[in-house]
Amino acid sequence: MNPSFMVLLCLGETGREGTLPRPILWAEPGSVIALGSPGTLWCQGTLEAQECRLYKEGIPEPWDRVMPLERRNKVKFSIPLMAEVYTGRYSCVCLSTAGWSEPSDALELRVSGAYGKPSLSALPSPVVTSGDNVTLQCRSQLGFHRFILTEEGVPWAARTRSSEPHPSAQSQALFPVGPVTPGRRWAFQCYGSYRENPSVWSEPSDALELGVTGGPEPSSPSHPQPGSPAALCCGLGKQ
Repeated sequence: MNPSFMVLLCLGETGREGTLPRPILWAEPGSVIALGSPGTLWCQGTLEAQECRLYKEGIPEPWDRVMPLERRNKVKFSIPLMAEVYTGRYSCVCLSTAGWSEPSDALELRVSGAYGKPSLSALPSPVVTSGDNVTLQCRSQLGFHRFILTEEGVPWAARTRSSEPHPSAQSQALFPVGPVTPGRRWAFQCYGSYRENPSVWSEPSDALELGVTGGPEPSSPSHPQPGSPAALCCGLGKQ
């Protein structure tokens, strides 16, 4: 067979898109990385993947590419020092002998620490009765256009609200939270950002943890009474 035809045939085979399952894209230490800190984007494809490419929204050429895969089906894209240039929406695709995969779900990368931190407080109090609601107030002397509230342990549940005037601050936002229940931590931080750079966040506020009262008392460990079956069972091993 003509060698040129073989090259065209191979290119045609690898040029098909969507023939592999979509890879998974995630960021470490998270999708919000502090200014000047290192970060990593991971793209995980199938075991047959030979190359993975990272694309940034608005740029037609690959932002980065890795071949061959370093860790079987995982590819590492390093960010040496986080800066505004790295913010934006990313996706990745992987190549195998069957062709190109579908693009991964988009990941939005943000940078924090570009502005001074706002303050976070609870209204009327950070001590909340079980089953009640509370309002968290994030405010700043800077004129942020919006505020973002994050909860410890659930970074994907970040909430955004537009700012509003406040008598003693340039801007604020109120976040209703609840009903709160015992048995878990209710710890929060908030950030501020401007409309023209929504992926560039302020430093995080000091953490605020709610105290929950009035919940069921934790059950104390039961001790078997002398002569009970549990006591006899537990004493069998003693000499």
